[in-house]
Amino acid sequence: MKIEYKKPTLTDIPSMQHLVAPEIESGVILPRTDDEIATNIRSYMLAMDGEKLVGFCALHIHSPNLAEIRSMIIDNEYRGQNIGSELVSKVCEEGKRLGLKEVLALTYQQHFFERLGFVEIPKESIPEHKIWADCIKCKHFPVCNEVSLIKIL
Repeated sequence: MKIEYKKPTLTDIPSMQHLVAPEIESGVILPRTDDEIATNIRSYMLAMDGEKLVGFCALHIHSPNLAEIRSMIIDNEYRGQNIGSELVSKVCEEGKRLGLKEVLALTYQQHFFERLGFVEIPKESIPEHKIWADCIKCKHFPVCNEVSLIKIL
């Protein structure tokens, strides 16, 4: 098995939605419409095993200094093979090339992100537009157990 990492095309949206559907149903990942994904298609990075989509995440830019890792998902059969770590590494490299200073992650997987150099920060320090634009859509809002972490690039 050789995992390849690539930027998606609009034709990848159905397989992206299929892969992430169980995590959306459980409330771990926020739902995104096909139109939202299409509008932000350039922010995504895919992990492919041949023709099979096995994972993805997005690097959503909030400001000239700050971006967020969003919608991170790895197929259950492929977890534990460093695919998630490689996706995070690739989007952080892209963020650094773009001139970003920090990358934010809101997650239930604190240990995973800490292993990659992220450190926990108080949720109160997250930019307000993040809370109102995304968090308010979540079925767990306002009682949320996600941890906020940041990485300096």
